[in-house]
Amino acid sequence: MGAAAAVPASAPAPSQDLTRAPDQELRTLVELPNADALAGFRVGVTSDRRAEDLISALERRGAQVLHAPALRIAPVAEDHLLMQDTAAILGARPDITLITTAYGMRRWCEAADAHGLGEDLMDILAASRIFVRGPKARGAVRAAGLDDAGISHDERTATMVDMLLEQGVEGLTVAIQLHGYTDAEQLARLRGAGATVLTVTPYRWIKPEGAEGKVGRLIEAVITRQLDVVTFTSAPAVDALWSTAHELGLFDALVTAFKYDVVAAAVGPVTAKPLEDAGVRPIMPERYRMGALIRLVVEHLSGNQIQRFNTALGELEIRGRSVILRGERVDLSPTPLAIFRALAAAGGAVLPREALLECLPDAPGEHALDMAVSRLRQALPDASLVATVIKRGYRLNV
Repeated sequence: MGAAAAVPASAPAPSQDLTRAPDQELRTLVELPNADALAGFRVGVTSDRRAEDLISALERRGAQVLHAPALRIAPVAEDHLLMQDTAAILGARPDITLITTAYGMRRWCEAADAHGLGEDLMDILAASRIFVRGPKARGAVRAAGLDDAGISHDERTATMVDMLLEQGVEGLTVAIQLHGYTDAEQLARLRGAGATVLTVTPYRWIKPEGAEGKVGRLIEAVITRQLDVVTFTSAPAVDALWSTAHELGLFDALVTAFKYDVVAAAVGPVTAKPLEDAGVRPIMPERYRMGALIRLVVEHLSGNQIQRFNTALGELEIRGRSVILRGERVDLSPTPLAIFRALAAAGGAVLPREALLECLPDAPGEHALDMAVSRLRQALPDASLVATVIKRGYRLNV
């Protein structure tokens, strides 16, 4: 099941603000009556915050979920750099302020309040021309009693920078609220146009306790093709996964698995970029929101990764690691599943033993193949689904 190309986005909106409470779209999606849509499939989840929402929505649809949070957001009390950046911005009194996420705006205000700087921050922002990256960021700015001077039409930071460069920024001071992933290219564009640029990152990513072990298990599950999809909701989480894979000496194997067999699902283009930089083409929803990501995973797996066959024993369905015959479902381990998929793909034609030996990467050999076929037959709803053709090989009993 090759990783699909990115789904074209007709309404780009990469705010990717997945750090707020579930929105109405997600609540509606969770209530949809499609409890069996992901039965038989296994999904990896790399997010930390709001992971429960994502996991619950996937499990409600029958998926098995492997949760391996690559990063978490540092508590405000542990983030001294946030207040250092805030103090620098207060001292600079920026002419222009860019707000990229609603959660970042709210967290910035809350942190400033906690340190007795809330009123000072509001005064500075009120005197600055505020540009916002999307509707959620605009809502957070207005909830703080402020107004904005413009909004990116496609919710991209690059588009906000385009707007400023058209107006001219030479000699001006621009403050940018980052969202955990620094877009160095956009900062360079502003500085190249003569602006003084200050940044503040209201939430920073750190590794959760015990992350290495969990992430290592997820990497192994991807490489051994025991996952069908892995979801990503932040670019730093992708970087953390790549970093851990490098440390384990498994980076090339991990990227190969994502390129050809395991689907990467990214919530938006910012998250997708480090995947694409590694040559992985993720699927991506048209609306860059958690609910849309879940819907895309459901539609992709149920629409593209379910195989159906007519056999001599009735209708057969392969979905993920599950084989369903006449309504009876069994889950297969990786090697028997690889053999069965190869037989099913042949459509009833005889597969020689030599071809099936390629499904046994760990224990090649004639005896190993006989044992694997025997285990496959024992696991299937009906052992006669796999027919032996004497001196030639095996075939699906169509």
